[in-house]
Amino acid sequence: MINPFLKWAGGKRWLISQPDFPTPPSYTRYVEPFLGSGAVFFHLQPDKALLSDANAGLIHLYEVIRDQPSALLFEMKRHHSRHSKEYYYEVRARKHRSKLKKSAQFLYLNRTCWNGLYRVNSKGEFNVPKGTKDTVLFDTDDFVAVSDLLSNADIRCSDFEAVIDETGEGDFVFVDPPYTVQHNYNNFLKYNEKIFSWDDQIRLRDAVGRAIQRGVMIAVTNADHQAVRELYSKVGSYFQLHRQSVLAGKATKRGATTEALFLGNWSCPRLIGHPVSGPEL
Repeated sequence: MINPFLKWAGGKRWLISQPDFPTPPSYTRYVEPFLGSGAVFFHLQPDKALLSDANAGLIHLYEVIRDQPSALLFEMKRHHSRHSKEYYYEVRARKHRSKLKKSAQFLYLNRTCWNGLYRVNSKGEFNVPKGTKDTVLFDTDDFVAVSDLLSNADIRCSDFEAVIDETGEGDFVFVDPPYTVQHNYNNFLKYNEKIFSWDDQIRLRDAVGRAIQRGVMIAVTNADHQAVRELYSKVGSYFQLHRQSVLAGKATKRGATTEALFLGNWSCPRLIGHPVSGPEL
């Protein structure tokens, strides 16, 4: 078992923790165009993978942990020894040229910021405040094992459409675009437009539809909103997944919510649909 080394708002640890987590019975290559923390990738540990994200800093971190796991661990130990509230904001303000130091900065901030949230201002500067967690290194960290697993992966910084468009029969594509399920029923389109535009949702639906026509096995998770269900009404089979939300700042605002799952070119008779609990990130 290899644990994801990142926290990620909207991550899928809650999904892979279910005993009936759905995957096709066989496939040649695993493809994930919205990589994030890569929870599904680390769970499946495929022999061959194409991993992509439009976040250049995130992709650089994956490349560094693949190519320089020991050097990254050294940098993280240094951050661990100096960690404090003041140090967090000092590190957040720094600008590095070295790919290694930028990646260690990315991972340090990810582990100590609020809820693993990735957010930048209009200047492209990371601006998430310090969170309540102070753990910089975990007992489960095994950067060398992560490096070994990633050695079989094609890692790219790319828009999702280009990646999905090059997939073919035998590929299994897991698609988990940015969205906020807290707003399933309240102001969904306006709120999520800042995260992943509706034009991007349409582009994604069309790319998924083309892939299904080519024989690609697809699984798409998305907000369980009427607009999304209508968008995918002719693309794949719809299932409703239940889980606990942990994204709200106050515990009183967290509770049961649902997400949509669309499957194309494969089916799962034992597909999960019952409520689950546990961490989302």
